[in-house]
Amino acid sequence: MTTAFFPALLEQATQPFQAGGQFTYRYARGKLAYDCIFREMLQRGVFPAQGHFLDLGCGQGSLFALLLAARQLFEQGHWPADWATAPRPLSLRGIELMPRDVQRAALAFGPGHPLVRIEQGDMTQVDLGCPDVITILDALHYLGYTQQEILLQRIRAALPVGGLFLTRIGDASAGMPFLFSNWVDHVVTYARGHRMPRLHCRKLAEWRDLLIGLGFEVDSEVMSEGMPFANVMLVCRVPR
Repeated sequence: MTTAFFPALLEQATQPFQAGGQFTYRYARGKLAYDCIFREMLQRGVFPAQGHFLDLGCGQGSLFALLLAARQLFEQGHWPADWATAPRPLSLRGIELMPRDVQRAALAFGPGHPLVRIEQGDMTQVDLGCPDVITILDALHYLGYTQQEILLQRIRAALPVGGLFLTRIGDASAGMPFLFSNWVDHVVTYARGHRMPRLHCRKLAEWRDLLIGLGFEVDSEVMSEGMPFANVMLVCRVPR
């Protein structure tokens, strides 16, 4: 069932993006289909069974679309036995700096969605609220080093006991895969109509030391699935 299941999940998750045109739809489909972290997060049961989610740097909301589709298929009984239980989000709030991506999300989810709210804003400035889960996928390196540390301090303060912070970073100690990852990052950013960013990266050991120093329990796992990237998923939990 697993082999047949993921295409069905992908189809359901990406359908809403057709409202934004072919680029929006194709970008969401490519991101969810070929970036292994989305499948792995669901298959492994990284997220809690339910909770309030906050995605910083959420783009057009691809993660939220996947979570909603997963919840629906799980409740319909279409879920692989060897996958963890699908999470049941109580709310999905996203913060995105680029107005164009916020507009694409608005077209996908429509006005007044009962669970999804995506706002235009700077992740370093917004009120984080009181979520159970905070995610930042491939966006921390756009912030300066001091900004990274201040934001991570705020994330730790916002999360409750047992709360989850999940991020993916590029390991600056990974040599050529790291350089290739940065090149791809620049190309994709440019293709989406954004200016070329300046990147502020760290070695994996430095990320771990920073997060552990803030009081997180940190698990790290390479998240490139055979691709020549230096991507590492960091699952950071507030100890109970």
